Amino acid sequence: MDEAQQRKVLGLLGLGVRGRLALVGVDRVREAVKGGKVRVAVVARDASPNARQKVDGLLAGRRVPTLEVDSADALGQATGKPSAAIVGVLDDKLAAGLLAVAKPADAGREA
Repeated sequence: MDEAQQRKVLGLLGLGVRGRLALVGVDRVREAVKGGKVRVAVVARDASPNARQKVDGLLAGRRVPTLEVDSADALGQATGKPSAAIVGVLDDKLAAGLLAVAKPADAGREA
């Protein structure tokens, strides 16, 4: 994901958190994933190994699409927190929007 795409993703996440369409934090996201509520997860690339260990296997096992952003600070700033390792998106439309924004520019084109 390039810088412009990341800015758009973070902006959408901020709106989602304010609209209660997304959850912030490892424990809250884990519980929502277990309940089948998370449509997309956005994980900070620099999240601690402990935080990643808690969510990576669960997200893969439940086949939750995952996007990565550069830093927990950027993810936290977008969501109104000092720092955030993961955000779980609960809304189908917001999830579709995030995936569309994060899609590579040349996706879907035939060679």
